[in-house]
Amino acid sequence: MINQTQDGLTVVLDVPEGLDGLAAGGIGPTGRPMPAFPEPPTLTTHGPSRIIAMCNQKGGVGKTTSTINLGAALAEYGRRVLLVDFDPQGALSVGLGINPHELDKTIYSLLMDRSTAVQDVIRATNVPNIDLLPANIDLSAAEVQLVGEVAREQVLARVLRPIVDDYDVILIDCQPSLGLLTVNALTAAHGVVIPLECEFFALRGVALLVETIEKVKDRLNPGLEIDGILATMFDPRTLHSREVVARVVEAFGDQVFHTVIGRTVKFPDASVAAEPITTYAASHAGAYAYRLLARELIARGDAA
Repeated sequence: MINQTQDGLTVVLDVPEGLDGLAAGGIGPTGRPMPAFPEPPTLTTHGPSRIIAMCNQKGGVGKTTSTINLGAALAEYGRRVLLVDFDPQGALSVGLGINPHELDKTIYSLLMDRSTAVQDVIRATNVPNIDLLPANIDLSAAEVQLVGEVAREQVLARVLRPIVDDYDVILIDCQPSLGLLTVNALTAAHGVVIPLECEFFALRGVALLVETIEKVKDRLNPGLEIDGILATMFDPRTLHSREVVARVVEAFGDQVFHTVIGRTVKFPDASVAAEPITTYAASHAGAYAYRLLARELIARGDAA
């Protein structure tokens, strides 16, 4: 147990054993002093949503895992959350126990058919406070079919507009590319969270992604911000992981979240069980890390 004190507020957090540097005031895994993140305030009303794109053109960096578990942690803190599966692989849908091949209506239906109501496509999940807009392989056709559309980059924003006031946070799980679907997500979003694997090859694409974000901000979505870069698959035992995190902090400074997500077999185990780690292994270090990330995001004002 540790006590975090901020602005006169003392918060007691359960920190799993073996997690060094996570107590407020200590040196965190990013090499910076760990701030105190207080208990998020209770909401008496819901909406309008902050829309956050979980984006990285490199695959296998923890986008879907982070979307599910950050969403679940925010939901634990009383936020109403909508998860948007915007990847034709449908991994987000599968990770929440929905078979995408059995769906008649998906996010693809909303993109291509204006007569489809978004409320008819949203699916409730087994996690309280979390709903899902599912996807399947049909979505892969949208990239080609949207090319001839007027305002083709703004189709997802149009789809989400009727439900913005129904949720506090909308998390979009983007596909691993910088194509038209990802540009749609960035155009619809208020902020971007960039999951970044603690591996040197993963670093190489971050500059290109940031350049794309800046182009979208300049040409399509002036309000777009980078909410943070999230180090994932971190192994504190290896010099390699520590050097990657140090280099990211050196390049991006305070845009890097203080919270890091460690590498653990519990994440794929939770995916197989089709539930977030916050319920599958509630006391595990991975569950603690995503709760801490949710607190940090809220403390930054990006999901208040």
